[in-house]
Amino acid sequence: MIVKYGGNAMKSLELRRAVAAEIAALRAEYALVVVHGGGPVIERELAARGVPSEFRDGLRVTTPGAMDVVELALTRLGKELAQDLGHAVGLTGRDDTLLRAEVLAPELGRVGRVTGVNAGLLRALLGAGLTPVVGSVAQGEDGGMLNVNADTAAGAVAGALGEGIIFLTDVDGVYRAYPDPATRAAQLTRAEAEAGIAAGWIAGGMIPKVRAALDALERGAPFATIASGMTAGVLAAAARGEAGTRLVP
Repeated sequence: MIVKYGGNAMKSLELRRAVAAEIAALRAEYALVVVHGGGPVIERELAARGVPSEFRDGLRVTTPGAMDVVELALTRLGKELAQDLGHAVGLTGRDDTLLRAEVLAPELGRVGRVTGVNAGLLRALLGAGLTPVVGSVAQGEDGGMLNVNADTAAGAVAGALGEGIIFLTDVDGVYRAYPDPATRAAQLTRAEAEAGIAAGWIAGGMIPKVRAALDALERGAPFATIASGMTAGVLAAAARGEAGTRLVP
């Protein structure tokens, strides 16, 4: 199973380690791959170096100088997360061409879309009893590194391994009438999710989360669950299909 981890859960060291403990406990039942972003960490490192941040359509414009900072930040964060987990190894796309990508749009600079995953490397590490912790940096066609969206990178890994994926975020799932918790959808098919976007009850910041889940399904994942990474016990419940919203083909 793939766990996509990032966002607000990384702002607090205490919460980060609590989530890491839940991921580590889940390994008793599943072989896991963790894919992470690190927006808050990247933002802090860019600010410390005086590198300006610019976003277009929710994506960070990544100059070559900013790409260096992104890679440094995510590489270190991955090592720290692996240390939190134990029996884990932090990786990026630079390691044995783990993630390959093409430039998404020239105006975004060194921002990429994942085109390939070295699934053999991940399976070898899992077979050795290690948890791969994958930072969302991919190798471009020119051999340089590209900044890739962590949600779509996680979906690509799930598809390459043919495994389900849990997106840990700051919401409890998809609501048919937000914020009424009684309207959380336990499961949605692709068609139901597309209809929800068209009807407007999937809206705002939930749309990219649902789109990332649908992309994971498109790439070959059997299911994609959106669940909270801010509450204790949710990860294990989501793995059992008892929390969050599970999207299926």
